[in-house]
Formats: sequence, structure tokens, C-alpha cells
Amino acid sequence: MKLEPKISETRWDVNKELELLDLWRKEAASSTGAAEWREKEVLVIDTPPPYASGKWHVGGAAHYAQIDMIARYFRLKGYYVLVPFYADRNGLPVEVQVEKTYNINAKEMAATPEGRRKFLELCREFLDKAEKDLVNVWTRLGCSFDYWRDGTDSPKYRTMTQRTFIDLFKRGMIYEAERPVRWCPRCGTTLAEAEIEYEEREDFIYFIKYRLADSGQDLVVATTRPELLPACAALAYNPQDNRYKGLAGKRAVAPIFGNEVSIVEHPSVDMNFGTGLEMVCSYGDEDDVRLFRELNLKPKVIIDQDGRMTEEAGFLAGLKVEEARRKVVEELEKRGLLVKKVKVKHTVPVCWRCKTPLQIINRTELFLRQLDLREQMKELVSKLDVRPEFHRRKLLEWLDSIAMDWPISRDRYYGTEIPLWRCTKCGSLLVPEPGRYYRPWEEEPPWDRCPACGAPKEYLKGETRVFDTWFDSSISMLYVTKWLEDPEFFKKASPNVLRPQGEDIIRTWLYYSLLRVYQLTGKPAFRWIRITGMGLDPKGRPMHKSLGNVIDPDPIISKYGADAFRFWAASSAKLGYDYRYDEKKVITGRNFATKLWNLARFISAFPESQEVSSLRPIDRAFLALAQQYLDAAVKGYEDLDVYEPAVQLYELSWNVFAAHYVELVKDRAYSEGYPYEDRASAWYTLHRIFRAALVLLSPIMPFVTDYIYRQLYGRSVHAERLPEKLIEAPNLNELAEDARQIMNVNSSVWAYKKASGLRLTDPIKDYAVAVPARLSPYLDDLKLFHKAKFVTYERPLPEWTNIGPGIYLAPLPSTGADLSI
Repeated sequence: MKLEPKISETRWDVNKELELLDLWRKEAASSTGAAEWREKEVLVIDTPPPYASGKWHVGGAAHYAQIDMIARYFRLKGYYVLVPFYADRNGLPVEVQVEKTYNINAKEMAATPEGRRKFLELCREFLDKAEKDLVNVWTRLGCSFDYWRDGTDSPKYRTMTQRTFIDLFKRGMIYEAERPVRWCPRCGTTLAEAEIEYEEREDFIYFIKYRLADSGQDLVVATTRPELLPACAALAYNPQDNRYKGLAGKRAVAPIFGNEVSIVEHPSVDMNFGTGLEMVCSYGDEDDVRLFRELNLKPKVIIDQDGRMTEEAGFLAGLKVEEARRKVVEELEKRGLLVKKVKVKHTVPVCWRCKTPLQIINRTELFLRQLDLREQMKELVSKLDVRPEFHRRKLLEWLDSIAMDWPISRDRYYGTEIPLWRCTKCGSLLVPEPGRYYRPWEEEPPWDRCPACGAPKEYLKGETRVFDTWFDSSISMLYVTKWLEDPEFFKKASPNVLRPQGEDIIRTWLYYSLLRVYQLTGKPAFRWIRITGMGLDPKGRPMHKSLGNVIDPDPIISKYGADAFRFWAASSAKLGYDYRYDEKKVITGRNFATKLWNLARFISAFPESQEVSSLRPIDRAFLALAQQYLDAAVKGYEDLDVYEPAVQLYELSWNVFAAHYVELVKDRAYSEGYPYEDRASAWYTLHRIFRAALVLLSPIMPFVTDYIYRQLYGRSVHAERLPEKLIEAPNLNELAEDARQIMNVNSSVWAYKKASGLRLTDPIKDYAVAVPARLSPYLDDLKLFHKAKFVTYERPLPEWTNIGPGIYLAPLPSTGADLSI
């Protein structure tokens, strides 16, 4: 039998990835698996709809590649897997980008319906281009996503968002109220607690003199917000602070503005900050909001929606907040009322998109109830399957920190319109019947007269605001499981939904999704939650344009291939931890693909023996060891972590299979000098291990594994199922340990030969290699492979030379007689 490899090319060419992409497209187009989900267990992956506001860097691309790896693994398990990809095309991100790109102000441009339509069109054009870039990246990476062109700005999605609002509004879960809210002066909109970010900034603490009203005695108060002096309603101190005992109930006079304020005790005051006296102003921070509510104080609005001081601020009126701060400090210094100022670093709440410092102002907004559901949500979260487990704590901590209901209305434009009309005669809030997409800012109301008071249609004014973008994206689970659209599919799919996402949006997308789906269905949104860390540059820094460290994935994929990139994405960090870009690991991935190709070329020369009468002991040992690696890879996948499969399958393929087993059996596989059964045993083992490794590696490196599999086995690796056990044996672990010991022998003998100036093919003269007695079944293979005499021992002798862990050289008798041990 002449043995020639089926594969002629000597190296893996990354251009074959492009051939496969074309082949996969054709195969997908000819597929008729429309009702496949009815026959299988269903898994729906609630793929993060990315903000189409710019192209992914390597971190974002890696995140989506990992999602594809998990999807492909579940297909190997026999699931019908739906992984939809569509873009999140609502909210502030695109508006900010368009404003910067065209040097326009959205608020000014959208002041008229015509201007608003033009602004929305600019946003749509920007999104179309950005979305195309994202699709090109994941397509080239080989991601098996189902591309849905109806993103969150489509009438289909927005109709569903509006339907959920109408339902919850009618149930009393949504209400309108005037409340203190965090406001971004630059974006001109309210932000929810979850949208607030915090930056460390350098500032001053100002020590200011107040005067006791009844005695004229000075009280020194420390604050970082002296511009809020005209809005001060009280001074507070901790009841444990002996410095101020007896002041409660008295009055103090604010400097410059002369407004009298009450002095109160409150346990929340930090005695160690400043002087221990705290200004309670409307509003400096959330503590002020809480104290105004608890102490029943009347707020004074001195900052408007543009971030400027109002007429209530006296001589500061019209100034921006920062200007007002400088102005009032100058006046305090001039009047001798500023004791000192001390530099300090502190955290400042900023807008999550434009990073402008936020203000707290009173606003009438629509709120979704969440405080009432805190305990139910905590119980729900405690039962979810969160991977890794330590991220569950972040979600629970966020639940504990929520202090107000969720403001869901936004004074912006590119978002789902709030389906609401207001009767200007009786004040009623009117919601239409669900079922279509409403745009109240430009269309006629769906009633001839007010349903509440009968006022004519012209009294009905359409809502101009849109929803918080998270109000849209938080129902993505319902969208991908076809809630209300296909009740049969939803019933089968909804218990098996996987949410993969980054840790940075635990408090937004994850929390809001859990809240909204629970409110609408009474059930948890997900069975599994998979949380990844952040993608970083090689120095461990987040990638930002301002730092100049954004790394484009396209040139890397073009140079090294998608499989190489995906190998880095899988092997860079364990699930839940930050992952750095490392070109060396990408190169390792490329070299790994070449190693697989070389192995395939070698193995393609041998027939795949389906049945072997008996396996040689050394083949059984390596089948057992390979099974341990495969089991570890499967366990990693089951934990939704692709790091462990990547590492285990690399180790098995390169450092076990190629470096040891292939070398041990190469001669036996080729040479007709061995009995046929021994050769068939080698062929069987080579194919069994390699085939199983290809199947389990296919989710991570789908290109090279599929190309090889088609060459060797005549079908796509992505049509396979999880491999069966390579070997059934009661002593599986003992056999695997034997294989490890054999590799130890190989490494020790190779190291000895190298140190002695011998080639690896040279025989060892004058010595026998002494190995532990458990390796006696493998001596014939070791002897032929290493061209040396092998003996076993129970206990080594002192005069032997140790050449490795448990491996010795025993001198042969000078007479040439057999060594007896």
C-alpha cells in the first residue's frame, strides 16, 4: 500500500479563509432549515446590539468573536442556535457624533419639525455607514451571526418599545412627576443614575464664614460648590460632633447673599470632611436631594437647563456654573469671608457620552417604577447563572445603591418617540392603542377629541421627547425571542437565553433588561449571563482616540488571518478579566494554524481505520491522555469560557500530539515492516485524536479546522457534534499518567542526547535507560524510537545517572551481557 498525503500544499494560506467565507455564504443560501428549531433544543443569544457610532477596535472585535465561539459550541451540542446581529441605532452616541462631524447643534437644528427631520436623516446616514463597517468586521472574522437589518431605530423595534410603554403606563408602572434629576447642560437632557460616570478632577475646598443670626459669631463651613450659596437652606452637623452641640434649631446667615438658614443635626454628615459643618443646597449632590426631602426643605432653583445661573442667584445670574464659582470666590475674598482654599482631588459626576459635569435640577419627567421591585429583583438575580460568579456581586451592589425611580424621558431626538399626547385643557396624559409606530411630534393625534374631557383635537399636543436609549435596548431579549411576534418560538426559546456582555454595562443593559422583562413577563430574562472584561491596549490601557492607542483589527486580520486573531481573543484572558491586545499571541495563533495544517498533511497519508482488533498499549495511553485534554476543553466551554478550550487544545495538539505521539508512531505508521494490526492501531489513534481536536477547536478557529476537515473527512466540521469518548477504560487516569511519563522519558532522553552532542537519531551506547516499572508495557516502542536499551526499576541504584524526573542511565556490563534489575 503506497501512502501519499491527500494534502499537497505545505503551508496554510490565510487567503483560504476568503474562499471559505464564499463557500459558507453559498451553503447558507441553499439551506432549507427554516423549521429546524422545532426539532431541537433552542438557544437564543441576546447578542449585544452595538452602538453604530464608530468602528470596533480589537477589543470590541474580540468580544463578538468570543460570542460566536460560544454559539458554535452549542451547535456542536446539537442546539438550534439563533445569534442575531443588529445595531443599536438610538440615543445620544450617534447624536454627539453627528454634531461633531457636521459642526451643528442638535437642539438648534431640531427646533422645527423640518429641522428635526433633517437632523434625523443625518443621523441615519451616519449610522448606515458605521453599521456597514461593523458588519464587515464580524463577517471577515467568520462570525456565524444572523444579520437582522431592522435595528433599534426600525419601525418594527420601535413599535415594540412603544407597546411596552403603553402596557406599563396603563398598569401604573410609569408616572410623570417633578423631581430633582441629573442633567447634562451640553446634551440638554436628563440622565438616569446608571448613565452617570465619575471622573477624578482637581478642585478646591473653600472654607467660608457664616454668621450665627442671634450672636454674630462666625461659623466656618467647607464646600467645593460656593456658587450654591444663594440656594443654601440649612447647615447640618453630626449629632456626635461635640464642636457644634447646642446649635441645632438656631439660624445662620449666608455670606454675601444674607439668606437665613436653619442649623440641624443629621447622622449622615461626615465629621472628618472640612469643618464638620455641611451646606445643604439645592442641589449640590444626591446627599442634598435626600436631605431636602427628609428635612422638608423648600428648594430654590438657581441653575437652569443650559448650565447657567438663574435670576434667583442674584449678581451671578447668567453666568455659567464655573464662571459663577470664580465670581463668588472673588467676592468672598474681597469681603474677608474666605478663610482659605485647599486643593483637593475628588470625583465629579459627568455625562456618560460627552463627559460634561452634571448638574441637579428640578424637572418634570416620566419615571418607571423600580424602587418598589428592589427585593424581587435581588431574589431574581440570586438565582441566575452568572459567569464568572464574582460579577453577580456588582449587580447586587448596584441594586442596593439605586435611590430613585428610573427617569425614562429624554429631551433628545434620535430615539423612539414617547407615544403620548397631552390635553392642554384638562391636563390628561393620553396613550394610544398599541400595534403601530407613533411619532407624536409630527403626526395627528389618534383621537377626534380628548377621551377624558371631550376637548377638540386641537387641544391635544403630541409629546416631543424620546425614550432613554436603555429603555429601547433593555427589551432586546424580547425582540430576539420574538415575543408577541411568534408565541410558539418565544415559548420554546425564552427559557434558554444567553446574555453575553461587558462588565461596563452591568448596571445599565443587564440591570434594565432584567427589570423590564420581569415587569412585562414576570420571569427572568436569561438562563445564562456571560460577563467579559474590557479590551485593553498592550500597555493595559483602555483604547481611546484621545490616547492615540486605538488598534484597528482589519490590518491584523489581513496579515495573520481571522483564525489567528480569534485564537488571541480566546487565549488572552479567562472569562471576566480584562484582556490586552498581544500581537505575539496572534502570531502564535497563526503558527498554530500552520502546525494543524502540517499535522493534517501528515495524517492525510493514512486511512482512517474505523475498527481495530486491538490497540497497542502506547496508543491506548495517548488516547486516554488526549481524552483528559478534550474533557478539560469541554468543561471550559460549559463554563462559557473559551480561554480554557484554547489553552487545552493548543497544548494537546502541539505539545502532546505533535511533539510526542506523532514522533513515537511515525515510523510504525509508514513502515510495512510492522504487522498490519500495529500500523492500523497507529492510523486509528492519529485520526481519532486529531479529528476530535479539530471538532472542539472549530468554534475558536473555524476556518483552518473546516478546510482541513473537508479535506480529510469529506464534510464541514461545523456540521459535526461533540466527539464521543476516544477510549472507554476503567483505568483511564492511570493510562493518561502513563502517557505523561512517556513524554517525560522522551524529553529526558532528548535533553541528554543534546547535552552529549548526539543527534536525536543517534543510538545511546554503553547505557540502558532505566524507567519506572509501570512503563514496562511501552518498552518496545521506546526502545525502537530512541535507539536505546530500556529497563525498568522498582528503586533506582545510587550509581545511576539521573537525566530527568525518575529517568536514569544505568551502565551496561562491559561483557555486553543483559543488565538485570
